[in-house]
Amino acid sequence: MAQPGAQADGQRCGLVAIVGKPNVGKSTLLNALVGQKISITSRKAQTTRHRITGMHTRGTTQFVFVDTPGFQTLHANALNKSLNKTVQGAVADVDLILFVVEAGSFTPADARVLSLLGKDIPTLLIANKFDNIHRRGDIAPWLQTMQEKHNFSEFVPMSATNAKDVERLLGICEKYLPEQAWWYAEDELTDRSEKFLASELVREKLFRLTGDELPYTSTVVIDSFAEEPPQKKGQKRLLRIAATIVVERDTHKAMVIGDKGERIKRIGMETRVELEKLANAKVFLELWVKVRSGWADDAARVRSFGYE
Repeated sequence: MAQPGAQADGQRCGLVAIVGKPNVGKSTLLNALVGQKISITSRKAQTTRHRITGMHTRGTTQFVFVDTPGFQTLHANALNKSLNKTVQGAVADVDLILFVVEAGSFTPADARVLSLLGKDIPTLLIANKFDNIHRRGDIAPWLQTMQEKHNFSEFVPMSATNAKDVERLLGICEKYLPEQAWWYAEDELTDRSEKFLASELVREKLFRLTGDELPYTSTVVIDSFAEEPPQKKGQKRLLRIAATIVVERDTHKAMVIGDKGERIKRIGMETRVELEKLANAKVFLELWVKVRSGWADDAARVRSFGYE
């Protein structure tokens, strides 16, 4: 097998950006395309906050997928401005764009994202959650209006949870990627570190276990991350992690901690179990909760918390 960067006959490799409004299924699609969870998901909008790259290599082709935050139009705070900058940067220099919408729907939020896309980059219209459409005849007029809004290269009806649909999408994407050497090793799945994945998993469990009660501006900061080698042959390495959940009010802090600390214990336990599977390691995780009022409106603090 050729090494990354070494040209091999017939190899293809390219960047594929996944874009769309918040909560339309982009992260679920990325995880399905990569074949493993690397981007967190929840029912809460604005879950993804970073540009996350996931790789999938099959045959002679290496797909480099870029999951982006949903473009924000409701709040003009420093956090959302940072997220929107990430989206705009991601679509500027790619080989293919997957514009994800809910099948049969096109909202002002979808239109705002579509306005960011240039005319020169091939774009596929991904009609996600197509299995929710009961009358397929309704799709034809919707598709015609969508084609009038943008010159899409292809229309792909699918469900991101359907393995056959995902495999078909990979086959469609492949022909748009240029012939060139792979950028990553064949077994690499993401360019994000275990430290980053740890913070994202804590945030995912936080949102899933608090539902709509907790504002989306809550975040997670990794205070320390240390790796210890196995003590004996056959044992797994140990990851020691300390993280702080940052909220904006004392009432939010109480909500995260829960009655007698039950909720934060569950957040920690579910994070640890999933991270141990992803990292193939033993994980020791400590969680704390701090109040930082107004952090999402403070550009310097937004940067200090790891948002570009």
